Amino acid sequence: METRRHFAMTQKLAGKSLSLVDFPLTNFHHGTVTVGKSEAAPTCWPPRRAVTMAALEFVRDFKNHKIVPDVIPVPPESLLQVTYPGEHRVNLGNVLMPKQVKDIPVVRWMPPAEPASYYTLCMTDPDAPCRTTPKFREWHHWLVVNIPGNGDIDRGDVLSEYIGAAPAKKTGLHRYVFLLYQQPNGLLDCDEARLSNRSSQGRGKFSIQKFSEKYQLSPVPVAGNFFQAQWSEYVPKLYRQLGQFQNAF
Repeated sequence: METRRHFAMTQKLAGKSLSLVDFPLTNFHHGTVTVGKSEAAPTCWPPRRAVTMAALEFVRDFKNHKIVPDVIPVPPESLLQVTYPGEHRVNLGNVLMPKQVKDIPVVRWMPPAEPASYYTLCMTDPDAPCRTTPKFREWHHWLVVNIPGNGDIDRGDVLSEYIGAAPAKKTGLHRYVFLLYQQPNGLLDCDEARLSNRSSQGRGKFSIQKFSEKYQLSPVPVAGNFFQAQWSEYVPKLYRQLGQFQNAF
């Protein structure tokens, strides 16, 4: 079933509906997709074989990095574009420095959101405090609901303000996962606490899968992406922002 679903998506992609291609890194022969610009889709499309391979690689990366099943049971339907200031792009498990991801990124998804729909966006870390003993899984860094279909995240309802990656010393690489869900039933009235970016309270032992089930979000994320990061000398600065000296993630 999963293979058929992703194969169907690649067929849709080949029929001029962008989905499973790594947009920031892809140049087709005569058409381009550029992050940060509202450009029309490319006029020339890659061969169906290339599109199918892109879909297979997308699924493979989510499974090889064990985002499936550690965070979600099946891969998202498409690739989420996530770009931090300085053109630092999230790309299916690439390694970024905590200082590079300290500020809120620009997030876009293709195909364009449905204008009448609403969406939920989450960034979560399943490796808290470390991948071998993730007793705080998941530690979520960002949670926004009721994002309008035009993709304007600023108009969404922020449940948890953005906190950058800050893995503790000697805990290795952490995975930071972005997931976007559609809200089939329209606007959400959430009973979750509103969390500030000045404290780490209430962030741990979260589950985006359980959250999506609680609020009846789309059964499969409509888009996703992830990067990895480990401790650096910038991390203590973020700890001070959170009012603590260790154990931010």
